[in-house]
Amino acid sequence: MKQDISDREDLIRLINGFYEKVRKDETIGYLFEEVARVKWEKHLPVMYDFWEGILFQTGSYKGNPMRAHFRLHMLSPLQPEHFTQWVRLFRQNADELFAGEMTEQVKQKAESIATTMRIKILHGGISAPQDSRSGKLQ
Repeated sequence: MKQDISDREDLIRLINGFYEKVRKDETIGYLFEEVARVKWEKHLPVMYDFWEGILFQTGSYKGNPMRAHFRLHMLSPLQPEHFTQWVRLFRQNADELFAGEMTEQVKQKAESIATTMRIKILHGGISAPQDSRSGKLQ
């Protein structure tokens, strides 16, 4: 029987497995590897903090995920299927590793986050962040 997600170590396992899948994925892998050129040694600890904050309300995450994804969209336009595949891989990975109430919560949170980002980025719910002094994109 699979255990439920119960602490940061479980989240690290979840996130590492998820991004292993993402990096190899034909639909979205290029966004991380070729477009964003993610520096994994820096990105993964940020993701651990992000998900720990989401699931356990630790307040350890400091950042603006919408801004980062908007910038990615400016470099290579995101499509609905990118968000769908991201959720699919996240859910698949969570189900392979864990089972229980917290696992269901993290999958639902992932889907909500992806839906919000998709709507804001693809349907004009977000504008490019600007420097208030110069008016230039940040």
